[in-house]
Amino acid sequence: MKNVQKFVEKMRRAASSGYVSCKSCGRRASPEKWRENRNVCPYCGRYRPLTGQARFAMVFDQGSMQEFGQEILPSDPILFPDYSDRLNEAQKKTGLTESAITAVGTIGGIRAVAAVLDSRFLMGSMSSAVGERITQAVERAGRERLPLIIFSASGGARMQEGIFSLMQMAKTSAAIEEFSERGGFYISFLTHPTTGGVTASFASLGDITLAEPGALIGFAGPRVIEQTIGQRLPKDFQRAEYLEKHGFVDRIVERREMKQVLYQLLRLHAGAAGKGRTDA
Repeated sequence: MKNVQKFVEKMRRAASSGYVSCKSCGRRASPEKWRENRNVCPYCGRYRPLTGQARFAMVFDQGSMQEFGQEILPSDPILFPDYSDRLNEAQKKTGLTESAITAVGTIGGIRAVAAVLDSRFLMGSMSSAVGERITQAVERAGRERLPLIIFSASGGARMQEGIFSLMQMAKTSAAIEEFSERGGFYISFLTHPTTGGVTASFASLGDITLAEPGALIGFAGPRVIEQTIGQRLPKDFQRAEYLEKHGFVDRIVERREMKQVLYQLLRLHAGAAGKGRTDA
């Protein structure tokens, strides 16, 4: 009994001190330690989600980021019950107006357009506004002849917008296709989780597909698939490591090397584009 009381008291002290526990190993570290380690557990290496702004801060050169597309706001096209309230709540909680953030900046001095889906905002789900922001980011990259990077983290299409959300799959895919036909270079970076309509559209259309360690990537969830086919799935099915082994992901990239890998890819593409590239 005394041991239990000591443990409870220890947990209370840790909570009051602001220490954050890892959901995987249970060990605690200070918020500063988590930030220094890029939101990766310093003990077991488990990845915690990054905010969109934190992702940009890790990738873009300091002071180079310029956000755009903030004027594209979500709506309630089918008057789904309580949807407007949920949007307001998500906006207040996150300080964002939508789950997609788009920006232009430099990575190692190379200018690029990037978009991030922030999972804190309704699980990064794809609304009509998200689709429009992504599409405009693709179109800007095309107009300015810049490479494009999209960091996906989504639960899929936003059911509260019905067909208006599902239409964004075709819309974003068409924009990527046109961008590709004109010689654009697109890096798709998959983070945890990337599922549903986002996986089935722009997230799967990269010239290079990267992923974070342990990320869940797929269309339907493993439980749904098992119930549909009546079979057990392989261990770690739909995880980044499994998908890399089977050719869906080109490389798994740890956060500490994220900017360097992106810079190397952009530099290689810039060199190739400068040697005889022709545009339609």
